[in-house]
Amino acid sequence: MVHNFRTDVAIDWCPGCGDFGILTALTQAFTELNLDPKNLAMVSGIGCSGKTPHYVNAAGMHTLHGRGIPFATGVKLANPNLKVVLTGGDGDLLSIGAGHFVAEGRRNTGITVVLFDNQVYGLTKGQAAPTMALGMQTKSLTRPNVFGQVNPVALALASGYTFVARGFSFDTKQLKDIIKRSIMHDGSSLIDVLQPCPTYNNINTMEVYRQKVYKLEDDKTWNPTINESNADHYEEIYQRAFMKALEMDKRIPTGVFFENNTIPSFPRRLNEHVKDYLTAPPALQSVEKNGKSLVDPANSFVDKILQ
Repeated sequence: MVHNFRTDVAIDWCPGCGDFGILTALTQAFTELNLDPKNLAMVSGIGCSGKTPHYVNAAGMHTLHGRGIPFATGVKLANPNLKVVLTGGDGDLLSIGAGHFVAEGRRNTGITVVLFDNQVYGLTKGQAAPTMALGMQTKSLTRPNVFGQVNPVALALASGYTFVARGFSFDTKQLKDIIKRSIMHDGSSLIDVLQPCPTYNNINTMEVYRQKVYKLEDDKTWNPTINESNADHYEEIYQRAFMKALEMDKRIPTGVFFENNTIPSFPRRLNEHVKDYLTAPPALQSVEKNGKSLVDPANSFVDKILQ
């Protein structure tokens, strides 16, 4: 059965915004993977990107600024059978949410983080976001940006995300394929999506990005994937990915930078300590009978404690 993942909620993004391309890529990916909306959860923080769950026909949560990742982590750990997709902006995930961004790489929970990267705070009149370069001055700034630039791909690699990629909002086919691959990956994924903000960012426009972006997969020697069979080449593959992540000036690479299939996700690691966690996670358990709680959290760990 093919599901319709678009709701009838009116979209109020600005005309020409890259968010439209990201939403299209997301819904196309969900459809092509033949996901059941009941097995998909959408989570967002605050900002233009925060509205995304409203437009997707699946369970969704529009949460707090910078706190989307903790919410998404909670959903995934409550029911690891769900596909959990988090949409957040560069200001949301890399400023107030930066600590959670790094922590998710360490946990490797298994969520997909789609970072809407337009280098400005689009919902609050175009202030400089963490991904804006030092000294850049868009039409919304009274003076050049005085802060240094955060590189989302490099930060994700350093934090431990086991799937790291970059897309471009106006190349929906490539972005759709990346999203599909990230959702099927067992660990946590980061997809940095370059996009224009036609209202506040007059420098990084669609035309400028079209001239700069190129696809990593066009290089037939590019292999970002680490499996058990080539695990001894980990350092070589990781370093090559990191060097590519630093290309952000005249040319900007898109595609999959890194995929490590040798590290088990946090739910799988948790299953080694909590009996029947994967087959009977918290969300699928009975929690009360006749109005009385059936849950004793200590019982989940008592065997390990006694050992």
